[in-house]
Amino acid sequence: MSREAILGAIRRGLRRGPLPEDQALGLRARLAAHPRGLIPARSRLPRPEQVTLFLRNLEKEFATAERVAADAEVPGAVARFLAQHNLPSELVMAPHPELRTLPWGSHPLLRLREGRAEAGDAVSLQHGFAGIAETGTLMLPTGPDRPATLNLLPESEIVVLRASRVVGAYEEAWDRLRAADGGAMPRAVMLVTGPSRSADIESTLELGAHGPRRLHVVLVDDDPAAIG
Repeated sequence: MSREAILGAIRRGLRRGPLPEDQALGLRARLAAHPRGLIPARSRLPRPEQVTLFLRNLEKEFATAERVAADAEVPGAVARFLAQHNLPSELVMAPHPELRTLPWGSHPLLRLREGRAEAGDAVSLQHGFAGIAETGTLMLPTGPDRPATLNLLPESEIVVLRASRVVGAYEEAWDRLRAADGGAMPRAVMLVTGPSRSADIESTLELGAHGPRRLHVVLVDDDPAAIG
C-alpha cells in the first residue's frame, strides 16, 4: 500500500481530509441553508419590548447600561461611568469607524488611545456588533477594528451598541454576521454575557475571574421602532 493510501485511510478514520462526495454534498447544502432549531418564544417580541428584554437580561447578569438618545451623548455617558466607579479618564478604544466619529471633543478630559489593550490598561471601549435579547448577550467579533484584547485584559469594559443592532435570538445575530463584510467570517467571535465571573471555589461568586470585572453598555437609540 502506498504512503498516500495509508495517510488517506488515517485521515478518513479521523474524519479529516476529503469527504466522500455524497457526504460533501450534504454538508455543503446544510452550510448554505443554515437550518435553524427551535427559537425561544421569549425573544419574539415587538421591537421596544425586545430592547427592554435585552437590557433587563444584561443587568440580570451583573452588567450595567445607560440608554442615550444620540451619538452626541455617548462621551458624556462614558465620562459618567468612569466617575461613578472612580476610574481613570484614560481609555484604550477599538479603532472602529463608528467610535472614531463620536464627538469626543465635547469631553476633553477623556484621553483615548486606539488599538489593542495592554496589561496596564484599566478601561477599554469596544464597538458592539450585536446584542441578543433572549439572554442579554453581546456578540463581539474580532478583527483589526475590534481587538479581542479589549474584551479580556482591562478590569472595566465599556461597549457602545446601537439599538438597531439588538436582535431577538442568536440565530438572527449570526445572520447579521454572515451578511457583514461580504460574507467573510471573522477569525473569532466572542459571546459575552455580563462581566467575567466564576464560582469554582467554594461556590462563592467572584467577578473578574477571567476578564473584566465590570461591563457597561451604552445603548444608542438610533432605531425609532425600538423606542416605546
